[in-house]
Amino acid sequence: MLLHPIDWTIIVAFFIVSGVIGLLVMRRAGSSTREFFTAGRRMPWWLLGVSMVATTFSTDTPNLVTDIVRTNGVAGNWAWWPFLLTGMLTVFVYARLWSRSKVLTDMEFYELRYSGKMAAVLRGFRALYLGVFFNIVIMATVSLAAIKMGEVMFNLRPIQTILVASIVTVIYCSLGGLQGVLITDMLQFTMAMIGSVAAAYVVLQLPEVGGLSGLLAHENVVDRLSLLPSFSDNELLLSVFIIPLAVQWWSVWYPGSEPGGGGYIAQRMLAAKDEQNAMGAALFFNVAHYALRPWPWIIVALCSLVVFPDTAALAERFPHISARLVHNDLGYPAMLTFLPAGLLGLVAASLIAAYMSTISTHLNWGASYVVNDFYHRFVRRNAEERELVLAGRITTAVLMALAGALALGMRNALDNFEILLQIGAGTGLLFLLRWFWWRINAVSELAAMIVSFIVALYFRFFHSLTGLPEMAFWLQITVGVAITTVGWLVPTLLTRPTSHERLVSFYRLVRPGGPGWRVVVERARAEGEDLESGDAAWQVPIGILCMLIGCVAVYAALFATGYWIYGNYVAATFLTVVSALAIYALMRLWHRVAGESAGESADESADA
Repeated sequence: MLLHPIDWTIIVAFFIVSGVIGLLVMRRAGSSTREFFTAGRRMPWWLLGVSMVATTFSTDTPNLVTDIVRTNGVAGNWAWWPFLLTGMLTVFVYARLWSRSKVLTDMEFYELRYSGKMAAVLRGFRALYLGVFFNIVIMATVSLAAIKMGEVMFNLRPIQTILVASIVTVIYCSLGGLQGVLITDMLQFTMAMIGSVAAAYVVLQLPEVGGLSGLLAHENVVDRLSLLPSFSDNELLLSVFIIPLAVQWWSVWYPGSEPGGGGYIAQRMLAAKDEQNAMGAALFFNVAHYALRPWPWIIVALCSLVVFPDTAALAERFPHISARLVHNDLGYPAMLTFLPAGLLGLVAASLIAAYMSTISTHLNWGASYVVNDFYHRFVRRNAEERELVLAGRITTAVLMALAGALALGMRNALDNFEILLQIGAGTGLLFLLRWFWWRINAVSELAAMIVSFIVALYFRFFHSLTGLPEMAFWLQITVGVAITTVGWLVPTLLTRPTSHERLVSFYRLVRPGGPGWRVVVERARAEGEDLESGDAAWQVPIGILCMLIGCVAVYAALFATGYWIYGNYVAATFLTVVSALAIYALMRLWHRVAGESAGESADESADA
């Protein structure tokens, strides 16, 4: 590809602006770990919500969607669409609980909720497990997409792409902390959306595609358009629809879609100025993530089936790319080679922005675990704030270097997606219940983490050595969920529970409510403390109702958009009305789950 001066101007300007943002907020970000990792807990919902969306809009996301569409059609996206249920449950049930906890990172939850040395061990171990090991795998997956973009669009070698893409990200992320990340995310998300829509529009005009009507009528595409998997294909139906909807959404931990919230989603909610803003941020994220963004990527993916019907066509078009990297996920960057000057620079910058937004979040998030939950907690208990911020900046650079090195050995996006799902299979139910069932303890969490990881290793590397028949991925997930659930539930019932004092202090702070805490509440009342004094009714039932209505609104909007594109105006109109009615119902119920939060937050602020 030939980038023109205007293209390079756009790309360089973007790099400069990102660096300047980091410099502008450097002084404030460096004043304390509270500023560096939670932006002083004063952020509004809209900025946090956009940041959540920008983070999940990484360079590998359109590649992953393209891989899915080219492999299983549009309906294959049900592999990730059911995670909306997890997200909506976080909005209406868990966002307010995270906000009330007032922790700096979600790793602090472990010593807030559990007691004894095991709680401390769990916090430190999981901080390194997620903040270093798991986080590096995620960033390497994102960097793999950047490598493919670099080879296709700029003719860069993998090591060149990693160096160029990571240096600026590390600079503004290490200087500006979370606030710098949030501000640049706003710019990056805007550019990424403009770029993806523009790319979809341009590739539709290619002579081979013949516009939207030509695309929808093309023989390579017509059997890939259905929004639901064929009920005659049992394997596909189970793998991308039934299992994700019935099992995967509540049982599998996946970055950005953690049951009960967690990771960088929790980090954003913890940076909100009150509970209502935490809920609003999570709601905006789920609406934008599932209803706003997918269709431009899907259109480009469908167009790629016309221009590059198989991986052989991709290999022939890009002979300089290693055969190891030529998979279906290469279809997205391949289609971008048809963009004209100017727009090419904008789209290239938008993809760079998508990469940087994701990497910067993971760097800041991972560094927060390493510094706050390991270094400060176990290595330097008396470290001053300046030392901790410096440690965070050094950790940021080290994490990026390790992720870049790992990315050089990876192959394709869908394979990495499945590995991450398998590692998290079976842990989700624990993350949902630990807020509402007093009996769960630190051993439960440690057992779930270890068992799920061993099961994932077995299926990925050792199953073939046993001589047993190969198992479909959906069956691996189901078996993994069953084994891991038993693997943490049995130790929970056989080991000593968290101390009563810790359970009371947790309940007093977070006020989760519900029948799962009845034992603790009644014992505290017998000892002279009424934990339920002044509390409103248990919010989970109304929260679940709002979750279901929110899912209807978003799914209806997602499918309505598809049917408008397909020209099925009857179905599109019906679903548009359904989405509008669901939104109206949600607005009427919002004050019942968020209005009280706002009042409580205001009272807390006044007391402070």
